[in-house]
Amino acid sequence: MQATPQHELPDAARRVAELLETHGYTKPIVMLPETGKTSAEAAAGLGCEVAQIAKSIIFRRVTDNAPVLVIASGANRVDEVKVAAHVGPLGKADARFVREQTGYAIGGVCPIGHATKPVTLIDQDLLALESLWAAAGHPHAVFNLSPQELVSMTGAPVVDVKLQA
Repeated sequence: MQATPQHELPDAARRVAELLETHGYTKPIVMLPETGKTSAEAAAGLGCEVAQIAKSIIFRRVTDNAPVLVIASGANRVDEVKVAAHVGPLGKADARFVREQTGYAIGGVCPIGHATKPVTLIDQDLLALESLWAAAGHPHAVFNLSPQELVSMTGAPVVDVKLQA
């Protein structure tokens, strides 16, 4: 796994790299040889645990069509009832809604830098980990960060969003 020079990144990933720099982030973005569209694919490409993938899931809040971003552990399914208890009734977000509201394609939604600022929640299970990997604007682009950096960058509350089996 090797960092890609910033000037060689796809446009969306380069925008994320520039945004990360404004947050004082100094690590490089990594381009996966295979897609990182699913948590399992990303974890396999990175050689990490699926739980370390900080997946970004977009919902649509029914009352005002606001984007709702849930950053969850790749090992967890999100309980929409728990999320709705924090933000209000949820609807599905199709690929067009995701692209318009975030500026990213599904599979590459970064936790920060959205076209429309989303209502954001962070899965509390992520805070038990030392290291996370999140999408960097492109299905093949990821970046490594700590749970504390994720909370700092997003300013989002940390809550229980895990669907119990």
